[in-house]
Amino acid sequence: MKFFVTGVNGQLGHDVMNELHKRGHEGVGSDIQPQYSGVADGSAVTTLPYVQLDITDSQAVSRVLEQVRPQVVVHCAAWTAVDAAEDEENIPKVRAVNVLGTENIAAACKKLDCKMIYLSTDYVFDGQGETPWEPDCRDYKPLNVYGQTKLEGELAVANTLEKYFIVRIAWVFGLNGKNFIKTMLNIGKKFDTLRVVCDQIGTPTYTLDLSRLLVDMAETEKYGRYHATNEGGYISWYDFACEIFRQAGYDTKVNPVTTAEYGLSKAARPFNSRLDKSKLVEAGFEPLPTWQDALTRYLKEIEE
Repeated sequence: MKFFVTGVNGQLGHDVMNELHKRGHEGVGSDIQPQYSGVADGSAVTTLPYVQLDITDSQAVSRVLEQVRPQVVVHCAAWTAVDAAEDEENIPKVRAVNVLGTENIAAACKKLDCKMIYLSTDYVFDGQGETPWEPDCRDYKPLNVYGQTKLEGELAVANTLEKYFIVRIAWVFGLNGKNFIKTMLNIGKKFDTLRVVCDQIGTPTYTLDLSRLLVDMAETEKYGRYHATNEGGYISWYDFACEIFRQAGYDTKVNPVTTAEYGLSKAARPFNSRLDKSKLVEAGFEPLPTWQDALTRYLKEIEE
């Protein structure tokens, strides 16, 4: 199959391109930079075809996808700087990328009659309570600009296409970019003690594992909304930090604090990021490995 992947300079797009190559699919990557600017690790993403594309330019999106003519588009590109999205001057840019850009991709997919995989987030919900969010729940109440624009992106896909997968993820980490694990390791090298919030609950998502699932999905016609994070149980950011330092062999002490005590954040964060993933199994997809196992493999990956 032929795939077109947006946002390959980010964590997930990088791994999706490598997974496609590994599985024998044809992949064309894109991002806004003139050339691929992610990790040059000698993997397939650095050698497979790359096309510069501004997804907010509808004519460019239509032209490029018409030229590539993919059977599947995996739309990873997004504005993901959650706090920066709250700044008044950034809101039009966030909307342009997350809403208009997604509308452009969906319209091009409809014209080509190809499948679309749209990556979304737990932030489309209000993060209240303790019950895991189900993928077909429509009780949307985003707490911040990022969540609102990702929700509008979801609706654009669902209202435009029939052949779509909307996949919500949370707490993402991968080789190609910034993430919580890299931040913790960097801080742990400089400080003996740090504070991490203990009242936001969810599950991490390793992009290497997620990319396998996304290609699995693309090879089917089991369309719809799904939740996909690693298995291993629901945890807090504090729990995650403790396990990161334990596996990395750091002596860093982690003190649990509430979100209110921690402060600093511009954007409101969901307390309940628990995502119900049972629909994956019901559809016959293989769940992602445990987050503990994913962390072990990831620490080895970033050491290499």
